[in-house]
Amino acid sequence: MRTLITGGVRSGKSFHAESLVVAAPDVTYVAPGPPPDPEFDPDWAARVEAHRARRPEHWKTAETADLERAIAMADGTVIVDCLGTWVTALISELDGWDKTLDDWEPEFWDRVERAVQAMTAHAEDVVVVTNEVGWGVVPEHRSGRLFRDLLGKVNQRFAMDCDEVLLVVAGRILRL
Repeated sequence: MRTLITGGVRSGKSFHAESLVVAAPDVTYVAPGPPPDPEFDPDWAARVEAHRARRPEHWKTAETADLERAIAMADGTVIVDCLGTWVTALISELDGWDKTLDDWEPEFWDRVERAVQAMTAHAEDVVVVTNEVGWGVVPEHRSGRLFRDLLGKVNQRFAMDCDEVLLVVAGRILRL
């Protein structure tokens, strides 16, 4: 089973994803975002630590932007949390914050495709968490618009190969 869970910030997406797999004997939690740096961004570091503390001790954790490899190497059920932080890490890694959507790197889309293929090839369940973007104000800065547009397209690509897509709003789950 492949499940994509989307929704707004603090909507309950991660908690719901974890609740779907809590009974699985082997879980690998893939955190593909930028590594926490308490000196540079204490809020991000605190959020990462809260997620770590909430996970059962027997779950394995892979903190890496190499999403394809992390999924391929995982044992048992996989949670990816989240595509939004992964896209952020890829944009930074590819030095792409000043680019437009039209001139975006083929390498980015190749990595998206390989990650989707790893998800579909994985023998056990995969639950992917992402952010739903673009329902609010148009971002003032080009980088915000780039992120919104890239993540929207990445979400669509993952959703195409998922068996189920869930929208979480205010802790309530809607099947799409």
